[in-house]
Amino acid sequence: MEPYVYSQMIAGKAARRHGEAKNSWLTGTAAWNFIAVSQWILGVRPDFDGLRIEPCLPPAFSRVEITRVFRGCTYRIRVENSAGGKTAESEGSRGAGTFRLTVDGKRHASTVVPPGAPGAEISVLVEA
Repeated sequence: MEPYVYSQMIAGKAARRHGEAKNSWLTGTAAWNFIAVSQWILGVRPDFDGLRIEPCLPPAFSRVEITRVFRGCTYRIRVENSAGGKTAESEGSRGAGTFRLTVDGKRHASTVVPPGAPGAEISVLVEA
């Protein structure tokens, strides 16, 4: 398949044609990949009570900066990954872990940041 196209699936090791990409040019695949990356790897997703921030970064990502507009408020999020700079071989795979959030310079007890006023800007530091 073309390297610039998302496929619906890629055949696994047990398949007769391992590695073959199938069903290219489907409209929903790029959108689902965006959701997977932004909401479940970067860990920034909408919640009823506010913006939930729970990153699940690979160890090779030592620092990530994200700008997210949510309910009219702009969130500037910086994630400092304590496993950053280490390879997967030396650290092992990493799942959801413990996070410390600082919101506008003050410690925050939850991973859910309440919605700000429309037009406001909120600064969030996540120590993962």
